[in-house]
Amino acid sequence: MSQKGHKRPRFSNKLLAVVSALVLGGGGVAIVAGNASAGQEGGRAGKVTATIDCPDVGEKITAVPDQAKTQVDEGLAKLDDQVADAYRRLAAGEAKGDSLLGELKQQRDQTINGMADAIGRAGQPPAEIKSLSACTMKEAPAADDAQAGGGGEQNAAAKSGAVQKGGPARSDFVNITKIKPNVRTPAAAGNASKGSFSSQCGRNENGHFNPDNVIVAPGVSNGAHHMHDYVGNKTTDAFSTNDSLAGSGTTCGNGDQSAYYWPVLRLRDGKAEKDAKAPGGGQDANVGTILQPKQVSITFKGSPVGKVTAMPRFLRIITGDAKAFTNGNANANASWSCTGFENRQLKDKYPVCPKGSDVVRTFTFQSCWDGKNVDSANHRTHVAFPDKNGRCQKGFKAIPQLVMRLTYGVAPGARFAVDSFPEQLHKPVTDHDDFINVMSNGLMNKAVSCINDGRTCR
Repeated sequence: MSQKGHKRPRFSNKLLAVVSALVLGGGGVAIVAGNASAGQEGGRAGKVTATIDCPDVGEKITAVPDQAKTQVDEGLAKLDDQVADAYRRLAAGEAKGDSLLGELKQQRDQTINGMADAIGRAGQPPAEIKSLSACTMKEAPAADDAQAGGGGEQNAAAKSGAVQKGGPARSDFVNITKIKPNVRTPAAAGNASKGSFSSQCGRNENGHFNPDNVIVAPGVSNGAHHMHDYVGNKTTDAFSTNDSLAGSGTTCGNGDQSAYYWPVLRLRDGKAEKDAKAPGGGQDANVGTILQPKQVSITFKGSPVGKVTAMPRFLRIITGDAKAFTNGNANANASWSCTGFENRQLKDKYPVCPKGSDVVRTFTFQSCWDGKNVDSANHRTHVAFPDKNGRCQKGFKAIPQLVMRLTYGVAPGARFAVDSFPEQLHKPVTDHDDFINVMSNGLMNKAVSCINDGRTCR
């Protein structure tokens, strides 16, 4: 993300369009450009709101010495806290414009300099991140709360102390029947690994929720500022370690102890959920009834050009970008669709599904690994997507590709949204999924064998 200067906020009369074309892992997507006229029922030109757009410091840190890791993790979490607090003040009308951005820049300067100094004491200080403290205002369509429970959502938010202006907007929805088929699949070579391996891990019947993210913000409560659904490993939270994960029980019937987690989906129905006054919930602008998925499928697939190799235990992968609304679509990857229409996939819009059709979220994870690291400083560079033909880049090897598919029963016309960082306004493009491989070596080898032999194993 390029550096942004400290500028006076300006707003045009047009709504922003979040537009980009992105094809990953051979799949097709639709990016729907436009303003409120692309909304749920055709819509009218609507009002705009403001949010805060800050450079993503974590994306720019590519190496962290072990001695500095704790301070850097805490610093990145503090930067998220600072932006979330600034957005709350902006939404509540407590501060505005240059004064808010100036205060935020001072806070970020101090935090970023502390992180850079910690890295510098043990290695080469990252000079680039010191230029990333300035934030700007970003324009977006305003939330159409009158269409979400007749204003009940605002009333419930006000009672709970939640931020009230956090979206989604009418223009964030599109009728799936009006999207043309766009999914493409790479042709399989003769030596392709065509099998699959599935773990049946339930739908979070255990009620395992928290707003932590042990990959990005280890040791920090509410590091995600949004609520996560968990299946698989029963104890995953901000304070999990490899040892605690390996010693945990699992909801998966085959003994897979891996941690699978994603932001919850909520009806924007004006009802107070049990986290309405809690961090990650109402305190972070995540309001409404949490929807339990009707189905969660966890499948590992092969490569269209060859065999796959085993993942190392404790490999961490994040797919998608929780800050894609301000970061841009480079790392956006979750797809939205409807049952019966899954040859039409959306990145930056929520689907309006016809009667009898369920909302579908699909996450296709990176399937190329650098062969050495279970994680990287920015949690991305140790894994990658194959090219459009299914080949991994030089120096990377194909591993089983995790594909997760979640379905939800949502009444036609009902407003819903994915949990997000408050300043990300619940945009569908910010959807993401997290995975820590905690399969035993024996179970992973079984998965690889099934995939490479062309068998379907459940």
